[in-house]
Amino acid sequence: MLPSADELQGVLAFLRAAESLKHTTRTSWTSNGQHETVAAHTWRVCLMALVLAPYFPDVDVGRLLRICLVHDLGEAISGDISAVLQVGAPSKSEQERADLEQLTTPLPMISRDEIIALWDEYEQASTPEARLAKGIDKLETILQHNQGMMPPDFDFRFNLQYGARYTADEPLLRAI
Repeated sequence: MLPSADELQGVLAFLRAAESLKHTTRTSWTSNGQHETVAAHTWRVCLMALVLAPYFPDVDVGRLLRICLVHDLGEAISGDISAVLQVGAPSKSEQERADLEQLTTPLPMISRDEIIALWDEYEQASTPEARLAKGIDKLETILQHNQGMMPPDFDFRFNLQYGARYTADEPLLRAI
């Protein structure tokens, strides 16, 4: 069944708004010295999930990839808040969920509900797929910190504990 003309316009409006992730920067740098974007981070999180998935035979790979795709969508509205800057700040999770609700408003309800449910699943780490996505997300950040041209004053000690809560119990993620 094809979407109605209004639904199609809503999908296009959502996709146009989500495009901002292509230029929304994070506090990491790429290996050629450019600021990393949220879209670039999300792409490599998805790629990592794809190549690591065979080592997790009980994980639904399609669900894992969908979770990875939506995990930072809300950042299209208010941007990324570095984990270092989150200490003592208002709840990033609450802001990001509100932003996600705003971003997905034009979508047909079925798509909007799925995206928000996947994001909630990720945020709560309530399934094996969500816990794996959280661990991969943290590992991608650490990988980028170590691969990118970080500024001279970057405190790499941050990497020592970042994401340990989501990687320590899984031998493969701990090894990475």
